[in-house]
Amino acid sequence: MTAEQKAYIAGFLDGDGCVMLQLVWRKDYVLGYQVRASVVFYQKTQHEHHLRWLKEQLGDGYIRKRGDGMSEYTIVGFAVVQRTLRLLLPHLRLKQKHAEIALRVIEKTPRQSGRASYTPRLLMELAEDVDRYFTLNYSKKRKNTAAVVRRFLQARQMVSP
Repeated sequence: MTAEQKAYIAGFLDGDGCVMLQLVWRKDYVLGYQVRASVVFYQKTQHEHHLRWLKEQLGDGYIRKRGDGMSEYTIVGFAVVQRTLRLLLPHLRLKQKHAEIALRVIEKTPRQSGRASYTPRLLMELAEDVDRYFTLNYSKKRKNTAAVVRRFLQARQMVSP
């Protein structure tokens, strides 16, 4: 991929995309929650061909049509989000801080850091990082916070108050 193409894709992300870190409830997980990293590009469905071009360039992820006339190209998972953000970071402007923080959080996760698995302490550390990350965003729908994760872990005596 050329530097020009990387710069174009980074500009697309700056304008019509987002970098997300989320705390996601998983009933089948011992610790109850996981951290999810994703990069999402948005476009009106009538212009979905732009998203298909992005997917051809980046290779990972999937495209879906929403019910509101919009389509999304979503890349989910630590390794692929890390690869995407590292590729685009030198060209990002508006989302540069988002990408830098997301990369730091991803690097702390067990698979990326070489740790064997999540511990309650590591999950709490990551949950607090995700809370700090959200000071950069505009989301008002957020339900899962570090406080929610802490209460869950405390109720199961996995962390102390």
